Amino acid sequence: MKNTLQQVFHSGKFVIGFSIFMFIVLTVIIFPLFVKTPPLGIISQGSIQGSFLPPGIYVNVYDSIGVAPYTLLLDDATAKRIASKLSPDDRTAIKEWLLADGIPEDQIDTTDTKSLMNLWTSNYDPNKELTGMTFAKMRFYQRLNTSLQGILSTQDLTIAETGTVTGTLQAKGSVSQTDYVNVSEVPNVRLLALGTDSFGRDVTPELVSATGTSLLIGLVAGLIATSIGLVLGLAGGYIGGIVDDVVMFFTNIFTVIPSFVLLILISFSIGQEKRGPVVIAIVIGFTSWYWTARAVRAQVISLRNRDHVNLSKLSGHPIALIIFADILPYIASYVFMALILQISTAILAEASLSILGLGPKTTTTATLGQMMNWGLIYMAPTMGKWWAYLPVIVIIALISFSLNLMNTGLDQVYNPALRE
Repeated sequence: MKNTLQQVFHSGKFVIGFSIFMFIVLTVIIFPLFVKTPPLGIISQGSIQGSFLPPGIYVNVYDSIGVAPYTLLLDDATAKRIASKLSPDDRTAIKEWLLADGIPEDQIDTTDTKSLMNLWTSNYDPNKELTGMTFAKMRFYQRLNTSLQGILSTQDLTIAETGTVTGTLQAKGSVSQTDYVNVSEVPNVRLLALGTDSFGRDVTPELVSATGTSLLIGLVAGLIATSIGLVLGLAGGYIGGIVDDVVMFFTNIFTVIPSFVLLILISFSIGQEKRGPVVIAIVIGFTSWYWTARAVRAQVISLRNRDHVNLSKLSGHPIALIIFADILPYIASYVFMALILQISTAILAEASLSILGLGPKTTTTATLGQMMNWGLIYMAPTMGKWWAYLPVIVIIALISFSLNLMNTGLDQVYNPALRE
């Protein structure tokens, strides 16, 4: 056993795949110990940007006002402030409106913010109807004009509050453009490393939880499929006769019927309320055992007439002992490789089912496939909200890549034809 493990871990491909897979598994186990956020807890109720909040560090505005400010004189602060409100697309749109209003093109310099804004403020009229200007376009320019108010202002902002006696606004303080606060001094700061999804839920803990659920589904389904395939393959390959005929009959049926179509039909018939992760895993396991059974049967047929097996037969050993003592050890490595492939296949099958809305029920748990489904339903790819779907694709790809790399490494160790 020790020598076998040494050979396995001398395979570079297996070590790389195993390292990636274990990193994912350890992250799933350790992350919830330090981050107590509920995976499906809603932390954002939406905003003017929608529920897809982009990744970043979020600072409570109300609390930051009460924190002592520090003065920083940064040369590019003003330029960054203006750029955040006046993008290149906005500059182009302003130029289009000015040209339509009759301003000569040689007077419009989109790179000179001050002159561009002077032209805009002196010529733009929100109620002016230009030739060929649609109502939607007019509304766009009105919103743009509102967002650009005071963009070149260098005056302090006054903080006011309603007086308890007079009921009128009274100046409480001011905020200068050179004022900064230390994030560590703000009591309420939240890191959203992967932003929020369409429901306003933190994607990071949701992704970790979904990865754990998908791994559980893959493991349970893989064990079921491998166990069924192993038992049927051993029985059919060694006993032969009517037993082999029955095994091959059912194996051929499952081979002819597309397993994914069968998965869809069974999942739909179960109903969403009864479709938990374990149920889905069982369904996947019972519909994907056939190729393992065929492969194990072929291996057993090649072993059942070996000298050590015939010696056990002559010694009067029972069939069960011969199978598990004289045949199974010789195909154990192959069975383990089959288990790895079954786990990978099950994870991909669950993802495919969930994308179609036929995965585990969505109210209690999340899977990688369900996160993809939510992203597609709420048009995250169309809206450019990459954090709602791209991390899921990366995790699925890493899991499949690591498992297949482990399988390739084991194949090189145990297959003499591939051994270096």
